Amino acid sequence: QVQLVESGGGLVQAGDSLRLSCAASGRTFSTQTMGWFRQAPGKEREFVANINWIRTTSYTDSVKGRFTVSRDNAKNMVYLQMSSLKPDDTAVYYCAASNLVVPGALEQQYAYWGQGTQVTVSS
Repeated sequence: QVQLVESGGGLVQAGDSLRLSCAASGRTFSTQTMGWFRQAPGKEREFVANINWIRTTSYTDSVKGRFTVSRDNAKNMVYLQMSSLKPDDTAVYYCAASNLVVPGALEQQYAYWGQGTQVTVSS
């Protein structure tokens, strides 16, 4: 069983930076693909970024160049560094883990989810 706990959310102004962290339990962390998703009010949850076990990364177009996903396998941690934040980035951000070899951007490809952390960007 894998448990994920996000932290680092908060209220920031447009243009600011914020780093989200996700602490993972479980022996298989180092081989799992870790993803970040977000859900804005009134919208469906959407893919933000992921990083696989060899640190290949993928991003949704709206965050490319602004967000960076990374992982520390020794600490069972995954991070989402967010910069040049915009009001449209306001959402609950979720950390997720997949056991698939090459997961993509679909929620159903991720078996484990955290409880989410709120990010609010004011204009």
